[in-house]
Parts: sequence; structure tokens; C-alpha cells
Amino acid sequence: MKFNSDNLSAQIKRGLPTICLMTGDEPLLLGEACDAVRAAARERGFSERQVFHVERGFDWQELRASTQAMSLFAEQRLIEVRLGGTGPGNEGSEVLTDLAAQGVPDILLMVIADKLDPRSLSTKWVSSIEKHGWVVQVWPVDMVQLPAWIERRLQRAGLPAESGVAALIAERVEGNLLAAQQEIDKLALLYTATTLTVENIMDAVADSARYDVLQLGIAAMQGQASRALHILEGLKEEGIASTLILWGLHKDLQALSRAAFGISRGQTVDAAIQASGAWRPRHAAMKQALSRLKLTPLRAMLVDAAQADAAIKGAIRRDPWLELRGLVARLSGVRLARPRLA
Repeated sequence: MKFNSDNLSAQIKRGLPTICLMTGDEPLLLGEACDAVRAAARERGFSERQVFHVERGFDWQELRASTQAMSLFAEQRLIEVRLGGTGPGNEGSEVLTDLAAQGVPDILLMVIADKLDPRSLSTKWVSSIEKHGWVVQVWPVDMVQLPAWIERRLQRAGLPAESGVAALIAERVEGNLLAAQQEIDKLALLYTATTLTVENIMDAVADSARYDVLQLGIAAMQGQASRALHILEGLKEEGIASTLILWGLHKDLQALSRAAFGISRGQTVDAAIQASGAWRPRHAAMKQALSRLKLTPLRAMLVDAAQADAAIKGAIRRDPWLELRGLVARLSGVRLARPRLA
């Protein structure tokens, strides 16, 4: 059975499987989903917990042997296999496929993995877990859904809030769910038996936005000009070196240019992006950028990046941050007036 984590509570009430796969790229939600399974297992008498971390050289036969060994301490055991971003490989795939099909009595095997792409989700070991147990997909909360998500969390924490509070928290944490939850926990301590107001949030909620270089490039490629420029200002305020910011933008522009060149030579968009060498989590944003940017403007932006580099190094008399701002805007689909040479 395959379902998303929103339906996990309902499935748990119907009983636990002998094996489950928990997968997703949002650490807070993935951790909460795993905690829910652990808590349900404890309630049902799984009093012993064993954890395997899959790293280079991991012995999959040790896992198989563990499922076959009798426990000295408990009749029922929870065994966790933490894959992280590592695939199980051929041997691991075989072991997990066998264990899923066997359904080892008195053992709940929980496999935890980062987000799996569609190809990985169709592999034999995942299909076997889906057939004999659960595949629980943890989906991220996008910026549009975030205010409603925060509002539900506020209600769960017993914090009634006036209109606009959830949206303000969402704006301040910029998609960082862990930061949002931490702020809600803090608000629960500061304000009890009272309705939260916008003024309360302005006083209490720190600006926990993800002002990092990689998110800057993604926001720009997605065409979110306002957000990208906001992130750039945050990076500047945090004292992040302009050279590091330009490095991140330049890598994205190079990857986009390589993909655009491949498209101009007849490759499909997906194939061109795959061949660009870009990190997989950036592929979706690249696809959005390539829907509006062709090879010629991308090459022009590489020239702009060289101008920004010259400004950073003092070779030309321009404000490096204005150069970066213009570059981010153009990548986002907005053209700002270029500053004149002094």
C-alpha cells in the first residue's frame, strides 16, 4: 500500500504492517511520521528497538540475520534501517525484497530514506514493500499551503489566532518547517489562554528565513523575483561573501546554458537537464527557467556574471551588490536598469 503521511494516523488505527518504507525530503515531517510509527509500535508491545545505518561497506546479511535471531529482551522488535540518500544496492535490494515477502513475525521493519524519485519508487524492493506493507511518502509543504499548515499547528498547540497571523509566520520563516514549528512551540510558552495577534508575532517571531545560496538560485530559476531578491538581501545582511553568492549563481547559469544548448540540438528538456550535470534537486527549478529562457539570454547572463566578478574584485568601478541584484532579477525574469559606470 502506498499513501502520503497525511493519511498515516488513519492507517495506524487499522494496524501496523510487518514492513514499511518512510521516504521524503522534509526532515521535520519525515521525523514526525517515523515517530508516529514508533509510538504505535510501543503501544502494541514492540519494546525493543534496533537501528542500522546503511553506509559504504554495510553488511546486509547482518540485517537478515538480525531478523532471524531470537531476542533476549523482547518478544516484539522494531528494526530501523536508515538509508538516508544512499540506495540499497543490489544486495540490499534483494534482502529487503525477501524480508518484505517473508513478513517476519514479531518484527516491524521500518526503512527510512530521503525522497525517492519515480524510477527508484518503481524498483523491485520498493514494489515488494508496497505489496506486503506500507510505502509512506512525506510530501513537502509549498509556500501556498504553508499558512494553512501553520494555522493547523497553532490550533493543535491550543493557540487561537487572529486573521493574518499564520500568513505572517509563513512569511517570516520562508518555508522552513522546522523553524515554523520551533516558533509555534515558543509562542505556546509565551502566550497562553489568549488570541495571538499580528503584533504578538512581530514581537516574538525571529526572521528564520532560509537565506542560503542554493535557495537563492532555486527561487530565481522558478521566476520568484520578489522572493529571490529578498533572499539576496538576507544573505547580504548576514555577511555572506559576495563571491560565494556569485559562485552559486554562476553554477546554475552554466548548468542552464549547457541544458539550453542541448535543447537547441534536439534533446528533450528532461534529457538536456539530466546531461547538464546539475544536482537532481535543482532539476525542477531548471525546467521552469528553461521554459522562458533560451540559450542567447543565458549566455548574456554569463557575461553579466563575469561583470559582477570584475566588480567584486575591484577591476571595474561598480557596486558588486547592485550587479548581483541585477543578475538575480534577470534570472528571475525581471529586468532592472543596469547601474552606470562611475
